[in-house]
This record gives sequence, C-alpha cells and structure tokens, in this order.
Amino acid sequence: MRRRVLIVDDHVGFRGRARQLLESEGYDVVGEAQDGTTALAEAARLGPDIVLLDVQLPDLDGFEVARLLMARGVFAAVILISGRDRAEYGDQIEASPALGFLPKSELSAAAIDALLLGMS
Repeated sequence: MRRRVLIVDDHVGFRGRARQLLESEGYDVVGEAQDGTTALAEAARLGPDIVLLDVQLPDLDGFEVARLLMARGVFAAVILISGRDRAEYGDQIEASPALGFLPKSELSAAAIDALLLGMS
C-alpha cells in the first residue's frame, strides 16, 4: 500500500524536489501547502498518512501546526523537517506531537520508513 503524503514547505523548489524524490521511492504525494493555514485545510481535506512539515513557515511554525493537526483530529504521522540542525530546536521537537524530525538534506523514503517503523 502506497503511503499518502502532504508536503508543507514555503519553498516551491523544495516541495518539487521532495515530491519527485518521494514519488520515485513509492510514496503517493497527494498535496502540497506553502504555509501553516493551508496545511491545516489540506490535511483535513486530503486525509494524508504522513505530513512532511517544515518547522519554519511564514504564518504558523511547524510546532504549532503539528499541535493544531492533533487537536483537530487529523491523525497523520507528522514529520518535522528543516534546513537547520536539530540542535537549534532544543526540546521543542520532543515536546511536539510530531513523530520525529529530519534535516531536509537527509530526506529519503528510507529515513521516513525508519521513523514510521519506530512508531509501530
């Protein structure tokens, strides 16, 4: 079964690269969003299995979007991503309801699969 992914990032170039990478590795990218508000609407509408969520968005940060997704009953596996290092976010990653964190430079189906495997 192909996992359905929503990609949330304010950089259109990154969204395109992530889509191409994930689709080539067997994922079904069902949508994209450029900010937190759109991400919330698209996640509710599309019902993805996974939300690939940038921490730095122009309106809401990824931590807030992850909290709101859970509060609104969207039970997708949220994976936070960033071009910045994990250490820059301190305890915010562990305190969030997100499944985990991936640096954008390490994005791959294998890295997502490893996080999902740790969930089960």
